Order: sequence, then structure tokens, then C-alpha cells
Amino acid sequence: MNTIIKALTLNGEVRVYVADTTELTDEARRRHHTTKTATAALGRTLTANVILGADLKGEKDSVSIQIRTEGRAGNIITLSNAACEVKGYISNPDADLPLRADGKLDVGGLLTTNGTLTIVKDIGLKEPYTGTIPLVSGEIAEDITYYFAKSEQIPTSIGLGVLVDKESGCVLKAGGFMIQLLPEASEETIVKIEEILNSGITISKLLAEHENIQDILGILLNGLDYECIETLYPKYQCDCSKARFERGLISLGEEELGRMIEAKEGIETVCHFCNKKYDFTLEELEMYRRVAVQAKEILEKRNQKK
Repeated sequence: MNTIIKALTLNGEVRVYVADTTELTDEARRRHHTTKTATAALGRTLTANVILGADLKGEKDSVSIQIRTEGRAGNIITLSNAACEVKGYISNPDADLPLRADGKLDVGGLLTTNGTLTIVKDIGLKEPYTGTIPLVSGEIAEDITYYFAKSEQIPTSIGLGVLVDKESGCVLKAGGFMIQLLPEASEETIVKIEEILNSGITISKLLAEHENIQDILGILLNGLDYECIETLYPKYQCDCSKARFERGLISLGEEELGRMIEAKEGIETVCHFCNKKYDFTLEELEMYRRVAVQAKEILEKRNQKK
């Protein structure tokens, strides 16, 4: 089951989030028909996004990760809400590369460093908070770690991993962690955390060796006493609907809808986030055109009154 455990050390100096996102990552693979490397890239981003989403408080709050790159992957866009419902897509799901020399998937090569990473937090303020950094490795975990150092000045370490079956492409394991040192962290605590992070251990190795993420949490905290403060159950969930696409079609306006109608065919729309398709008949397009005309007339009357 997809799970996130949020923990805080008893001395109040470190907080850690550990996530198992195997099921939602494999669902994303199935929905988008991604290659092995694209699965890893999208899965890492989805995992990071639900970890960040676990911090949201308001019911309507959301956080988005947007990776825009000149690499073969194209763009990766993901979005999570306070309920840890996440969705996302990769522009080029067919993009792939050979394994690296160490036998690992070449996510960094698929993205390259010719691009940017942007995190957008909408927490009900007048404007969403947006932070952008250049990609430093394309491996995603390192890029988000760098984002925290540059944009939020919070000592943070991110680990992300996706293990893919070499034959079928199915996701065997996926997950990640976020470790943050709080302002009152002592030198002794910092040394303990640095020891585990510098030991060469990786989240992929931890996921492969430990079925229970509670065990991974204990390893990451390196002997520090802690308490679990919350357990969440993220899932891949898209909130698209035919009604939402209807509003989008109406917003195109009378002229564009008229051109669609002249083609004498209905249209098919596809949601980027879940690949669900919605069909619209000529009759529906004609109805939306009339609504667009009415909306335009109402707006013109309001402007005349002003």
C-alpha cells in the first residue's frame, strides 16, 4: 500500500518523511505507457510531490513540481493536494536510454541539466509561492535538495528511487525520503544525520532490502529517538471530468468552435494527467458555440454600462 510516515525526533531537531509509492508509480506507468527510464523519472517526481504534499494543511492547498528540460524526456509536470492525491505526466513517455555503466537507469541523461525545476505552492495566499532553480543533475532528488538550499534555505536531503523490472517494465519498488534539520539542531545531531547520508546508502537499496518503511525510518535516523506523528496513504488520483473539458471548449470562443463545427466531425480530448478520453459530438460543439456567443454578448453589455 502507498504509505507516508511523518516522524519527528524526540529532541525536536529533525523531521523525516519516508514514503512507499510503489502502487501509484506503477499506476502512472500503466496510464502513460512509459518506458523504463521514463517510468523512473516520472515516478521520482510523483514521489517527491506527495512528500511535499504531506506538509499541506488547507483542504484546497496544492503543490506542483514542474521540470522543463531540453532533454529527451521533455517536461514533467506533477501536482499533489493536502489529501496526498497526486497526478502527473511526462511529455515524452516513449523516451528511453540504455542503462548506465553501473547498471542503473539513466534518468539524469534523459532529463540532462539543460532545464529548470519549479515548485509552486498554493496555500490560499493572494498569490502562489513559486521558486525556480536550474537543474543541477537531472537526477531529480539532487535537484530538489538544491532547491531547498537555494529557495527555502532549509537544510534538507531528498532521496528518491524507482526499481523497475528489466523484462516487463513493471515497478517493483518506488519510494523516497525527506530529512530536514530544524533550526535548533545540535552539532551532535547534525553529525549523526551526516554519517548515514555519507555512508553510501541509497533509498533504492533500502527499498530493495526492507519491506517495511518503518525499518527504513529507523535506519535514516541513525539511533536517534523519534515518534511517528502521522501516517498518510497517497494515491494516484486525477480530478478531470467532461464538465471541465466543456468549460475549456467554451473558453475557446465562438470563432474557434465554429471552425471545429465546419470540419463536420466531433472531437476527442485527452487528459494529460490520466490519459482518459472525452468525446464531443457536433451537437455538443454547437451548444458550446451558442453558450460562447451568449457569454460574449453579456460581457459586451457590461462593458457598455461602464
